[in-house]
Amino acid sequence: MALVRGRSAERPSFWPGYVDALSSLLLVIIFLLSVFMITQFFLNQEILGRDSALQRLNAQIAELTDLLQLERANAEDLEVTISALSATLSGAEAERDALEQRLAGIGLGLDESESEIAGLTSELVAEREISSEAMAQVALLNQQLAALRQQIGALEAALDAAELRDTESRTQIADLGRRLNVALAQRVQDLSRYRSDFFGRLRQILEGRSDVQVVGDRFVFQSEVLFDAGQAQISSEGEEQIASLAAAILELETEIPSDIPWVLRIDGHTDRRPISTPQFPSNWELSAARAIAVAKLLVEQGVSPNRLLAAGFGEFAPLDPGDTDEAYRRNRRIEFKLTEA
Repeated sequence: MALVRGRSAERPSFWPGYVDALSSLLLVIIFLLSVFMITQFFLNQEILGRDSALQRLNAQIAELTDLLQLERANAEDLEVTISALSATLSGAEAERDALEQRLAGIGLGLDESESEIAGLTSELVAEREISSEAMAQVALLNQQLAALRQQIGALEAALDAAELRDTESRTQIADLGRRLNVALAQRVQDLSRYRSDFFGRLRQILEGRSDVQVVGDRFVFQSEVLFDAGQAQISSEGEEQIASLAAAILELETEIPSDIPWVLRIDGHTDRRPISTPQFPSNWELSAARAIAVAKLLVEQGVSPNRLLAAGFGEFAPLDPGDTDEAYRRNRRIEFKLTEA
């Protein structure tokens, strides 16, 4: 470490310019993030408003549909009534025609059949009155049926307009959902970028160590770097390594916006050889205790505890399935992964 500091001292200092550039970049990032958060807030408000409008439209459509069905049922009843009255009118007209024929056939026997003629005339007058009343009822029912048809037409027009508004609202909501998905995808990209920056800093801090490796999206510390065999107490050398890691995490916490959910997951792993002690009845307890010990030390170094997640995997997620000492050594490890909360 002294050698590195000596070399750094021989180089010209670019620190003031670097700090100015970094400060300007940070201000730009904060401004863009503020714009993004304001846009996200208005998008959420617009979506809520669209959902409320859609619910009101659906309620109106349901109400109009029920009213339309009721009016159609009334129209059907009126048509049945008209049919019955029409049948009655037809029967009355048939009886009237029969009476007129009988009256015409009496002809020459008028003198002998005056009483019968009078009775038939009375019946004919009564039948004509019934026919007039029936015709008046039919005319009235026809007027009511026409009015009902107009109401049904108006209801159908209102229903079509409501369905059109519903379609437009669904289209707008789909567009808002697409924009929201784009924003969420941007968040994931931002987290990936911060993860890359974090890994780059850790590589600089841990450069030259063969017992610390990068496996995919994780940093892997061999257990021997941090712990003695079968123990969950971090060694002095391990504390130095965790302190360096904590410095990188603290710097990262100040750069990632608060609206991006992230945690540093700490995974403890052991080899397949079983352990059974009063303190650690199985490899699960040992791996979990080691992960928790690392998390507690990071908290002591100032890392926020709600950004840490400790998990124990025991021997059930090996990197090397072999039974050699080298395979056992590789599988005894602590992994650090920056991921979404």
